[in-house]
Amino acid sequence: MKLTNNMKKLRQLHGDLSQQQLADMVGCSRQTIISIESGCKNPSVEIALKLSHALKIPVDQLFALEEGKEKDHFCHRIAEFFRCKKK
Repeated sequence: MKLTNNMKKLRQLHGDLSQQQLADMVGCSRQTIISIESGCKNPSVEIALKLSHALKIPVDQLFALEEGKEKDHFCHRIAEFFRCKKK
């Protein structure tokens, strides 16, 4: 399943932040930002939340699951997991 992101666009809209500036705000390397922006690497939950906070946007507007069968299957499995937890 592929995670997509709007980081580059949002980084540019947020005061035209450089990759290094965003990396400094989040506490990671510029290479990590490059890898996430290009889709080569998925962020950890911690980094995703820090990016969301730094860019002042909800995490679900920054990252999304690619549309398709895999997303539907994944969402179904998550829903089942939470249904079982409620019991």
